[in-house]
Amino acid sequence: MSYRMLVVDDSPVMRRFIHRVVDMSGFDCSDWLEAGDGLEALGVLDSEWVDVILTDINMPRMNGEELMSRLEKDENLRSIPVLVVSTDATEQRIRRMMAMGAKGYVTKPFLPETLRDELDRLIGGGHA
Repeated sequence: MSYRMLVVDDSPVMRRFIHRVVDMSGFDCSDWLEAGDGLEALGVLDSEWVDVILTDINMPRMNGEELMSRLEKDENLRSIPVLVVSTDATEQRIRRMMAMGAKGYVTKPFLPETLRDELDRLIGGGHA
């Protein structure tokens, strides 16, 4: 099965790194979509369907928490699994993001295997 992923991070370098890590893991991604913040991500989601969203928390204009809140309020978007990828490793933040609907949480910096394993858990065996 081929997946469509949306990577939301204000760092183009981190977006490219995540893309490279997922590609190296063998996940079959038909499309890579990117956004620099939550507001841009909502714009992408207005016209594109994705199978999973990987989002940072600390971003300009609309942060990851605000994005999660907007996703949860939208009947069409709330079913998309969200994996948070953030430098914030505090237990309070992790619990809050999971309570807001995140299905997983990876702390930066991370090992490629950590990201691969979380994606595998979220979208089920999408790699070779």
